[in-house]
Amino acid sequence: MARGISMRGGKAGMRGGPRPKAKKGTLKRVLSLLFKNNKGRIAIVFACLTISAITGVTSSLFLKQLLVHIRLGLKDGYSAVASGLATLFVIMGTVYLTSILCNFIQARTMATVSQNFLHQIRTGVFNKMQSLPIRYFDSHLTGDIMSSYTNDTDAIRQLVSQSIPHLYSSLISVTTLLVIMLTSSIWLSLVIFVGVIFMFLITKVVGGNSAKYFVKQQISLGAEEGYIQEMIQGQKVVKVFCHEQESKEMFDQKNDQLCKDATSAHTFANILMPIMGNLGNILYVLLAFIGGLLVALNVGNITITGKVESASTFLITIIAFLPISKQFTGQVSQSSQQINAIVMGLAGASRLFELMDQTPETDEGYVTLVRCKISDDGTITETEERTGLWAWKHPHKADGTITYTQLKGDIQMFDVDFGYVPEKIVLHNVSLYAHPGQKIAFVGATGAGKTTITNLINRFYDIADGKIRYDGININKIKKADLRRSLGIVLQDTNLFTGTVMENIRYGRLSATDEECIEAAKLAYAHDFISRLPDGYNTMLTADGANLSQGQRQLLSIARAAVKDAPVMIMDEATSSIDTRTEALVQKGTDRLMQGRTVFVIAHRLSTVQNSDVIMVLEQGHVIERGSHKELIEKRGKYYQLYTGAFELE
Repeated sequence: MARGISMRGGKAGMRGGPRPKAKKGTLKRVLSLLFKNNKGRIAIVFACLTISAITGVTSSLFLKQLLVHIRLGLKDGYSAVASGLATLFVIMGTVYLTSILCNFIQARTMATVSQNFLHQIRTGVFNKMQSLPIRYFDSHLTGDIMSSYTNDTDAIRQLVSQSIPHLYSSLISVTTLLVIMLTSSIWLSLVIFVGVIFMFLITKVVGGNSAKYFVKQQISLGAEEGYIQEMIQGQKVVKVFCHEQESKEMFDQKNDQLCKDATSAHTFANILMPIMGNLGNILYVLLAFIGGLLVALNVGNITITGKVESASTFLITIIAFLPISKQFTGQVSQSSQQINAIVMGLAGASRLFELMDQTPETDEGYVTLVRCKISDDGTITETEERTGLWAWKHPHKADGTITYTQLKGDIQMFDVDFGYVPEKIVLHNVSLYAHPGQKIAFVGATGAGKTTITNLINRFYDIADGKIRYDGININKIKKADLRRSLGIVLQDTNLFTGTVMENIRYGRLSATDEECIEAAKLAYAHDFISRLPDGYNTMLTADGANLSQGQRQLLSIARAAVKDAPVMIMDEATSSIDTRTEALVQKGTDRLMQGRTVFVIAHRLSTVQNSDVIMVLEQGHVIERGSHKELIEKRGKYYQLYTGAFELE
């Protein structure tokens, strides 16, 4: 599995093709998740948004009332309108304070809602990722999966915390302003409608292009970030092969593409607001001109309620209508700015939902692994005590009985066929018999199917045909977690986690004591170099153990497997990064580790498999030879050629 990580991680944010657009129903699903655990808070948010939006636009109504009072004051004296003005100012102050209070409550509540939503999304994605089969990670780019937790999640945050509340607020504001305008003047409202239609057309053209290029920008950004990741990880290789100039040129190509896409995206995004703002200003002047022309022609005003005003009263309406029109076009303009955030948010949500909708790893097993004790007459009983003995608990559905089979590590494969894709079989009719305590070695050229066999024993993949039995039990009947708990694995590519050396060894068995971890390290001959580290077993490891040599990292991996104390061990090129002297020491340790255990060894160094009970030679998915080292040498076949070097000479 790990063999593909470095390759796939180099194309972060890409899945071998363009970033997908939002799928149908994505917004509905986002809203459904948003409301799921936040109904009360969201009700408060939308109530505050509604009140804030209405109070924000109705304040313009006070201008007309104020002008009416001023005109009456000039005519009859201000003492006659003093009480009316005082009442008007109190109402205005109350409206503005209510709007401020609602904005404050909405902002605080929405911050909680959006963070809870992101917590829910990230938890759901991570939990889903843990349930996916190895096949998913082998067929998807590492960087692409990582971008789900960063770029896509951030796009959804923008959508939920800003775009949706802003659109709702704008909808309430526009609806309220629409009612106010129609009740103020039909003539002036018609002018606004014509202008707004033109604004929508501009938004569709300019905003659509902006959204298209923002999606391209994300693709280019992912490609550039992935390339940088590759270059950082492979910096030693770049230096060794003097590839610095070529790396710069390749980066320039990717950076130029990102610059081109980002420039196009931001060009359209940046010109949209000025265009909309200037259209609003033009509409404002046009309203003033048309209104003044109507007054000059002594045309009366008509409202949707049927009210008719004289030309002189119409003049006050025009003055009050102008700021209303400014608010209306401003709301339309601001809403158009949310197009990019909405498009990116829905595209990000689609990608996250795509991951969350993946079919999880199926497990129909019902045989479990339990601690046991064995009486003198051989009866196996389940126990909670740490006896060091394990058994398979096998419930029989037919008669309701339960039987126990001692875990010994007897693994057999019968005529197994397998292909990573159905149309391409990579293992053909493979059979093997690994009895408890035996050491089985797989040798052969790269791609012969050695690691694939161990993947099938772990049930990282399921076979296409044949059977695999573990202590006489079909492994399809064993729960995958219990099956893997009985296996210890040392992979060729070592993965260490951020934490102390002790914590990384204990990863093999979380209940292990410090003493048990130290014993495991001694068994793997890792104790000596660990003792020389600055803080010994408490030395912090970061960046996959970058402060250790490859050989030291592999020794820790062996110690991790040793502390697991599993009855079956799989050693996949476990000593490939260890020098010859250390290999000899590790071989002694692994020999002790293998005592009483079934061991599968994959190795290219044939010196490490000479003491195996059975050596199986694979070629293109077929077992072509099997036997002990001595028997295979005497056959003078493919193993003999590999061992003596005659294969290369030919």
